Amino acid sequence: MRILFLTDNFPPEVNAPASRTFEHCREWVRTGHPVTVITGAPNFPKGKLFPGYRNRLWQRETLEGIEVVRVWTYIAANQGFAKRTLDYLSFMVASFLAGLFQRRPDVIIGTSPQFFTNCAAWMLSVFRWRPFVFELRDLWPESIKTVGAMRDSAAIRLLERLELFLYRRAKVVVAVTESFRRNLTARGIDPQKIAVITNGVDLSRFQPQARDPELAERFGLTGQFVLGYIGTHGMAHALETLLDAAARIQALPEGARIRFVLLGDEARKQALKARAEQMGLDNVLFLDTVPKAEVPRYWSLLDVSIIHLRKADNFTQVIPSKLFECMGMGIPVLHGVTGESAGIVEREGVGLVFEPENVDALCNGILRLARDRNLYERLRTQCLEAAPRYDRIARAQEMLVLLERVAATT
Repeated sequence: MRILFLTDNFPPEVNAPASRTFEHCREWVRTGHPVTVITGAPNFPKGKLFPGYRNRLWQRETLEGIEVVRVWTYIAANQGFAKRTLDYLSFMVASFLAGLFQRRPDVIIGTSPQFFTNCAAWMLSVFRWRPFVFELRDLWPESIKTVGAMRDSAAIRLLERLELFLYRRAKVVVAVTESFRRNLTARGIDPQKIAVITNGVDLSRFQPQARDPELAERFGLTGQFVLGYIGTHGMAHALETLLDAAARIQALPEGARIRFVLLGDEARKQALKARAEQMGLDNVLFLDTVPKAEVPRYWSLLDVSIIHLRKADNFTQVIPSKLFECMGMGIPVLHGVTGESAGIVEREGVGLVFEPENVDALCNGILRLARDRNLYERLRTQCLEAAPRYDRIARAQEMLVLLERVAATT
């Protein structure tokens, strides 16, 4: 079965969509299925090309057996709605044109968060007479309204109609959460065409390991109790809550041995750094995004991972993919996200759940884990026991069976 996959993000970019797509496609190739990925030159999230790449009209490379076609796009940092929209639209056009010149696939997949990629995938399915699969990673444009990037308007309502049109035209919608399936069903999408394949963890990369001594020495974390947030510093994440908690912890006598690490980039990072400086926070360390191969080394610095999103109904439907990486590394979580993902944390016993944007609740969780070694070790053990239930290879195989079924019935 020949698979054509359209995605706006792909390695060496290190965000969740890039990792999921790469790890799934790598597994499909290993089982003998040719896979072509159409993407752009890597530049997320800063809008700057990664070393060794140029924003050319067309370029090819091979990554672990995956044929990668990179097309020209209007490159913009992941901030500013107008410029990002131009980025998305340029990829839609370029990926559609590139798709016309690939060997005829058996199935065409487009992945969100932004669904202009799926517009291109659907158009290719029409021109190539092949089935279209919509991989739903985020409820876009609902998430735009949630973070305040746009208010409800005629433009938003038009995007919502386009969203529903694409769901209806897809042969199958692959949602990453049960909540997304319920959302689509309530909006009139046939539940029989919606499959749920959650995110997972690449257990060949994310395994328990001792704190990296070179990094710990470099950043002054040796002998410290380290809490960390690794991921996007965006409008949706309300990381000001972490800074407020850091200020309170810093004022406590035991705060001298507690440190906070925030690793990542995006729209809010500079504002967060400025706020931390204004607050006089000596216990917060900001680090830039690191290459994909280095990510587990930086995870090893953490005793506890903080996962956080703004307090909003829309975010009760998401499952942050870093939760599964924490399980693989054996790192207990302080989980500031309500809904389906909080249910996983509680069911698997891999951390403590706290109310989003509640500084008191976050501080209480930090101090519980810093003071209670037995609790900490129990959560760590349960992380390692739970991780195999979310193995990325199993998730990839599950999706492959679905794709084979779609291709066979066309």
